[in-house]
Amino acid sequence: MGLEYLTLDRMSATLSGGEAQRIQLATCLGSRLVGACYVLDEPSIGLHSRDTGRLIGILKELRDLGNTIVVVEHDPEVMRAADHIVDMGPGAGETGGRVIFEGSFKKLMQDGEMSLTSRYLRGELKTSHFNEHRKVNPKRIIRFLGAQANNLKAIDVSIPLNMMVAITGVSGSGKSTLVHDVIYKSLAKRMDRQSPQPADEAEAWGIAPEKLTCRKVERAELLTQVILVDQSPIGRTPRSNPVTYIKAFDIIRDLFSSTPEASRRGYTAGHFSFNIPGGRCETCQGDGTVTVEMQFLADVELVCEDCKGTRFKQSVLDVHYQGLNVHEVLQLTVKEAASFFSATPRLVQKLKVLNDVGLGYLRLGQSATTLSGGEAQRVKLAAHLAQSSSEGTLYIFDEPTTGLHFDDIAKLLDAFERLIRSGGSILIIEHNMEVIRHADWVIDLGPEGGSGWRTHRSRRHPGTGRQSKRILHRLLPCSLILHASHRLHIRIHHPDSPVAPVIADQLRILLRP
Repeated sequence: MGLEYLTLDRMSATLSGGEAQRIQLATCLGSRLVGACYVLDEPSIGLHSRDTGRLIGILKELRDLGNTIVVVEHDPEVMRAADHIVDMGPGAGETGGRVIFEGSFKKLMQDGEMSLTSRYLRGELKTSHFNEHRKVNPKRIIRFLGAQANNLKAIDVSIPLNMMVAITGVSGSGKSTLVHDVIYKSLAKRMDRQSPQPADEAEAWGIAPEKLTCRKVERAELLTQVILVDQSPIGRTPRSNPVTYIKAFDIIRDLFSSTPEASRRGYTAGHFSFNIPGGRCETCQGDGTVTVEMQFLADVELVCEDCKGTRFKQSVLDVHYQGLNVHEVLQLTVKEAASFFSATPRLVQKLKVLNDVGLGYLRLGQSATTLSGGEAQRVKLAAHLAQSSSEGTLYIFDEPTTGLHFDDIAKLLDAFERLIRSGGSILIIEHNMEVIRHADWVIDLGPEGGSGWRTHRSRRHPGTGRQSKRILHRLLPCSLILHASHRLHIRIHHPDSPVAPVIADQLRILLRP
């Protein structure tokens, strides 16, 4: 399992996502069950490329015992190792829900013409379209000296600004500790004080060094804001939804309140809100559902009998804008709404941002409690993209490609580029090789997790330098070698890797005349 470095008294709350995932699989493997069906949702989340190979080995062992393994996955290594692949599509939301392809990986690569997945696997489409990486400005670098927490061994880390920085490394190497406990907390504490940050010792602020988790932070004054864009829900009630989060519902309510019928009835924009009394249904208080508490069972949610789930009073629903009432507008998808409100550029611009990050299939009034972690993270990203400027802001993302298809990753990278062009800086924890290749600066922690941690390596890009070459040889099972005869050959570093043949095939396709 690759977890030999864990101590027996290790607290479960300190485990990384990849470590917890493998411990659960170890429990299943140790039980030696036969004839069971295991359903795994994105088991490769948080796993390094090396750890993904170990994961595949575990799944094969479970299969060979006589079990059935059903995996929801986007990782190409896992796809290649699968015995049978079912590709859903062709799009997301209402444009999906159909089986596009069903068969082996080899057949998918050969005959999957209608599959968007196969087009990315064959190299016909690419997630990253960068031309060249940005140059580091020596005057725009923040340094964290003596970072020490969990597995970190008092390291010094430099974060260049106005570019995309990727933190990589095997599971348990300290990536989350470095980003969350050191970088984010150190910057957030200084900015909360609303005071200039001198490049001095932690004690100058009256904060113990162990609480800051680093001895010194240099040039923190270059930033005015640090934002952690995680996958936590955008709201915890049914009244929270994407359109309210990006502040687009305010414009919609203004449009309804400006109609002749609303003026005749004396309705203001507040009457078209389900968050405040006035126009909302008071029986369900704008939720559209009523919760029935059960004494010994789980609570049950029922559709409100008064508003029938529309959330508003009937008198408010009688007001129409271009033939639709407010409830019907909230049932539109983002794409449909952008076309419906084409005469309101300010609203279209906000909706376009949601569509740009791949959320055009969401309904405007879709409850936040029904959004996945990846969808919630992209809604937050859209809200920041809608701002006119990101100057002096550091955006932190932890595994932003979690649960994303190749096509969604391409849209995510485009969104990152927009944030950087508007003056922002991007810091991400990532294992996806395409995203790492797109990064301007890479910090690799390792070489092992836990007590095997020794140092870190930092390079402009994972394709340059001796250190980066050794890193890539650990990560990638094959590479291109240019001989003196000017002929390109493919060298296999790890023949046993399940992904080696497919990468070699892709390289041959790229080299084909």
